Amino acid sequence: MKMNVRKVLALVLCAALIFALGAGCSSSGSSDSAADTTASETADTAAETTETAETTETVELSGTISTNGSTSMEKVIAALIESFTAENPGVTITYDATGSGTGITAVTEGSTDIGLSSRNLKDEETEAGLTATVIALDGIAIIVNTANTVTDLTIEQIAGLFTGEITNWSEVGGEDMPVAVIGREAGSGTRDGFESIVGVEDACAYDQELTSTGAVVAAVASNEYAIGYASLSSVDDSVVAVDVEGVSCTEETVLDGSYAIQRPFIMVTNDNAELSEAAQAFLAYCTSSEVVDIIANAGAVSIAQ
Repeated sequence: MKMNVRKVLALVLCAALIFALGAGCSSSGSSDSAADTTASETADTAAETTETAETTETVELSGTISTNGSTSMEKVIAALIESFTAENPGVTITYDATGSGTGITAVTEGSTDIGLSSRNLKDEETEAGLTATVIALDGIAIIVNTANTVTDLTIEQIAGLFTGEITNWSEVGGEDMPVAVIGREAGSGTRDGFESIVGVEDACAYDQELTSTGAVVAAVASNEYAIGYASLSSVDDSVVAVDVEGVSCTEETVLDGSYAIQRPFIMVTNDNAELSEAAQAFLAYCTSSEVVDIIANAGAVSIAQ
């Protein structure tokens, strides 16, 4: 039987069309599936990136820290507060210059976060749960009026001048004039440090007992025949720091130990009271290498050299 050529061609074309349509549907499905997979992977990656960013984001410190104590530490603590709060604007730090004894009492009673002392803690204070963190060293300068001709004293002579055994400047190479002894009040860290180092505890014969280092400097500056003691960081051009045993009171001689009359600057914390995160950060900052120049510019010597 003869087959019509036109019918054959029509059948061939129809079969080819059906095949082409089937292949096209299959390709479209595969493409859609690939697109869906890519979109899903992109979304997952974006979510993971966001989660990582949230995890590694630095939490800013905030809160208030109270400090209380040593007036000798005023320049040092003020400089440290200024630097720390500049880096941590969410933190406010207060400082009450009340004297070492008052600062230690305040941290013991829990009325301040950090006590400031320019003397070491006593055994009974550490036994009560207090911890001392040394942040710097300070020389206690022996100061006289700028008109005084005495430039060097021995420890023995200093002890004699402050206890009243030596009452005239002529006995130590000065003018024939009476000595006026100026010092700090009882409980002062500077007084405690000076008297313990020189060996004149409870034996000094003061003409004036003043409540701040600045007041002692001012009193000596205004009296030609006065002698007193002051933190190295508080000594200015209004007075003269005499050499002790031939050694000047400087940052270098305090650090190397050659200057005899020196004491620590310490931060006092109470083991029975938990410090805030901000207070812990400030304490760590004050003992870090970041503050070496800050403390030096304030007139003391950082322990983190």
